[in-house]
Amino acid sequence: MFHPEAGQDGPTEEHGHGHRRGGGPRGPRGFGRPGGWQQADLPSADDAAAWFTGRLPSDWYVGTPSVSVDREEIIVSGELPPVETPVEDSTAVATGRISRFREDTRAERVKIADEAEARYGRKVAWGAGIGETQVLFTHLSVPVMTRLRQPERQVLDTLVDAGVARSRSEALAWAVNLVGQHTDQWLADLREAMSEVDKLRTQGPDL
Repeated sequence: MFHPEAGQDGPTEEHGHGHRRGGGPRGPRGFGRPGGWQQADLPSADDAAAWFTGRLPSDWYVGTPSVSVDREEIIVSGELPPVETPVEDSTAVATGRISRFREDTRAERVKIADEAEARYGRKVAWGAGIGETQVLFTHLSVPVMTRLRQPERQVLDTLVDAGVARSRSEALAWAVNLVGQHTDQWLADLREAMSEVDKLRTQGPDL
């Protein structure tokens, strides 16, 4: 799993030049539609992995980069070439190599992020790793509004009291991650079903 690299850069470097969200080309319906599981229509990002594979310089990552997409953000990450060194602290060596990659590719990543945001209407974040050392650069932390009853709040408070999380919001993120780890296939099937519903909806008449 990628760990965020905190306190080094603001969103400008990783996400381009601050275009408005939903900055991609609008179709005849625009991005908005009332109701549904998704509050705003966005350009399809079904081909995002292929687009980034073709757009990224071939010497950045070893093999095909990993591209993950949600409604707000695209995260592009990949493995860097291993560092051959006699230094014993391999973690520090890998961390330094990742930092060098981050600095050396900064300008080009901003340019690619701008192109991707115009195409897909989402921000772009980046990551890199060498072996066990994986780093996710500055990325979005999206607030989620929710209403929890007391028993649910008590679950979060138990995680906080036990030191698993530092706050209710962190405890909620921990719980979501735990559910995701145990329901990967079910969530994948659900996303596929929702994608089919969206395709059928776009085939309907314009109002």
